[in-house]
Amino acid sequence: MPDHAPSTGPTLRKSLGVLDGVAIAASSTAATTSIGIGLGVTAGVVGLHLPAIMLLAFLPVLGIAGAYSRLNRVEPNAGNGYVWVGRSLSPWLGFMVGWVNIVATVAFLAYTTAVTGSALIQLAGDAGLHRLGGLALDPGSTAQTTALGVFVLVAVTLTAVTGVRTAARLQGGLLVFEYVVLLGFCGYGIVTGPHPFSLSWFDPFAIPSATALAQGMLLSVFCYWGFESAFSVSEEVRDPRDASRAGLTTLGTMLVLFLLGSVAFQRVLSEQELAGHGAEGLAYFGDRLASQPLAALPLVALMFSAVASLQAGVIPTARGMFAMSRDRTLGPVWSKVSSRYGTPATGTVLIGALAAGVAALALVIPRLADMIMATVSAVGIVVALSYALTALAAAVRFRSLLREDWKQGVRAVVLPTLSALALLGLGGYLGWSFYTSTDHFELSADNGWFLLSTPLAMIASGFVAAAWARWVRRSPYFRTGSGTDADAPQLLSTSLEAR
Repeated sequence: MPDHAPSTGPTLRKSLGVLDGVAIAASSTAATTSIGIGLGVTAGVVGLHLPAIMLLAFLPVLGIAGAYSRLNRVEPNAGNGYVWVGRSLSPWLGFMVGWVNIVATVAFLAYTTAVTGSALIQLAGDAGLHRLGGLALDPGSTAQTTALGVFVLVAVTLTAVTGVRTAARLQGGLLVFEYVVLLGFCGYGIVTGPHPFSLSWFDPFAIPSATALAQGMLLSVFCYWGFESAFSVSEEVRDPRDASRAGLTTLGTMLVLFLLGSVAFQRVLSEQELAGHGAEGLAYFGDRLASQPLAALPLVALMFSAVASLQAGVIPTARGMFAMSRDRTLGPVWSKVSSRYGTPATGTVLIGALAAGVAALALVIPRLADMIMATVSAVGIVVALSYALTALAAAVRFRSLLREDWKQGVRAVVLPTLSALALLGLGGYLGWSFYTSTDHFELSADNGWFLLSTPLAMIASGFVAAAWARWVRRSPYFRTGSGTDADAPQLLSTSLEAR
């Protein structure tokens, strides 16, 4: 049973089942985008050891998922880590978890906006459209891809306003197409690829250096990032256990897809081809396996994945900010619930607008591949911090199980603690390697100080926002660490079907 009192703040409509949660989480994790782009970025760091790094990164993420699942059973809340860490560790750390998840997702949305535009331009090229007026279309141009992607971002944001159920249905359809294409091409690539299979691909000790291992691990953690989106809609599922089932199901599915994709890519492409094609990696993979028009199918799947992940990124972020606003740690605009849709409509629109603004700021990095590298590295560090703090919150909250039931204690306390320490160690080591890799600052994806300054700016802004919430907004959250409880909400309507 939940260990806290009923809800007192604004609430969201319960209308989702476990499959809806899987659709939200799977779209947020965006396996096709991670395989099509993330594998190439990661291969540039770890070489031909993608299966090894994907397996290795899965272990701490699995420990984190167990912590999320157990915490969600006793306290389902749209704020999840923000509430759990605030109650078990410190309100300041809890606010930091909520804040870095917001800024990391906004950064992710900005980069995915550009990826979506790049996929559309590549599809236009496959259809024979290489110029628009006097402009030569370039899928590697940050300016062109961002401009086109913003139009898609606006459309999916407006769709998200109408409700999570509508979004989940759209994402479910996109996921079916993506996975059919992904499984078909990757399976064919594994069977027919010209490069021989090697067990060394699964050997983490063959990774070139400790720095490459740390960066590769965090890049891989970034690929798994998003499974927890299922927990952000825990107030909108009919049974909170469905959120846990959806999150764990998504994580297991991602592991299978990432292993299948990494082996297929290494069977078909050389190390130089893997690392050298960036945002166009999946299109190149398709071209190597088939002729047009079949070769365009992976690119269509990438576009669908990017569109779905844009929408899936907007949804949990708006819910997290809804929970924080409900506690007066953020302004009241974020907790306004639409009487028509039962969603935080205003907050959803504002999240989309913020992402579009950050995408515009990213134009200082002219090449899309460089922008992706800089964004993924920054987000990987702050996601590791957020995951680690949430896992430690679970360990503290359930520490009595070590005395009462040793087996349960290992699952609830020991494994989350080990996962948290692993991620904190990796993030710290990578940050130090960025710091020592250069002696000057410049806006470049290969400048260590720039790569380090971005996650540090995300974290520092969180302390500023927390101070404002504590002493200006005078949020009660900073006295107790407990968020507005939401396990027994008064529904805006009995069900979606009653509309």
